[in-house]
Amino acid sequence: MFEKTGPKTSLQSVFAISELVYHSIVRKVRKKHGNALMSILLNMMQTAILVLVFYLMFSVLGMRGAALRGDFLLYLMTGIFNFMTHTKTMGAVAAAEGPASPMMKHAPMNTAIAILAAAIGTLYIQMLSLFSILFIYHVAITPIVVDDPVNAIGMVLLSWFTGAGVGLVLLSIKPWYPNFVQLMTTIYARANMIASGKMFVANTLPSFMLAMFDWNPLFHTIDQARGYTFINYVPRNSTTDYPLYVGLALLVIGMMGEFFTRRQASLSWGSKR
Repeated sequence: MFEKTGPKTSLQSVFAISELVYHSIVRKVRKKHGNALMSILLNMMQTAILVLVFYLMFSVLGMRGAALRGDFLLYLMTGIFNFMTHTKTMGAVAAAEGPASPMMKHAPMNTAIAILAAAIGTLYIQMLSLFSILFIYHVAITPIVVDDPVNAIGMVLLSWFTGAGVGLVLLSIKPWYPNFVQLMTTIYARANMIASGKMFVANTLPSFMLAMFDWNPLFHTIDQARGYTFINYVPRNSTTDYPLYVGLALLVIGMMGEFFTRRQASLSWGSKR
């Protein structure tokens, strides 16, 4: 409380910020469950159940033949992993603590730390769940082969990046229109169940249907991830540049909006929720 603070070097500032982000991530991970391991296991169960639901749906509807040649469950996972990472990051960043939060009363804490903690904490849980599920599937069921694992993981990171951009834009307008942001977060997550393109192969879409999906950066990352995962699939209707540019644009817009909103911060915003 009465600690005297002096000027810090750049290296000391980096370590101080890293420590704040780390403790904020731990707080975020433990927020849903007191046991961090249980929080991760719950996320793994959610992902595994979603994979099982889509597997049963494809089997009952006889749509397995429309998938790629190769491991069918791996085909489903490439879509679901990217979808879950994108959607959960968007929701976590949009729900991050704003300038009027009680946590901001603590001197070292600021909104940038809260946003970073929400984004990196979600990435940590999703990546750990991804590798754990793939390891269990590889060891317990059947060995899997990924053609280009580095770039395939890169597409998951790109899905995370675009999800953080969308969440940051929603966070910047949340204090002004909290009910609208909550509704848009739900609608966006539900719409991406179909609009992400995880249920079909992009190369098989006719041009009139392609125009309904190629606006979505998640559509591109999922299709490109399948191209890097399967040796016999070459994506022709997607690119890695589009989601990267969209993510950068959303990040800049979100940062500008958050900076403006932070300057107008008021404790009375809490009464709007």
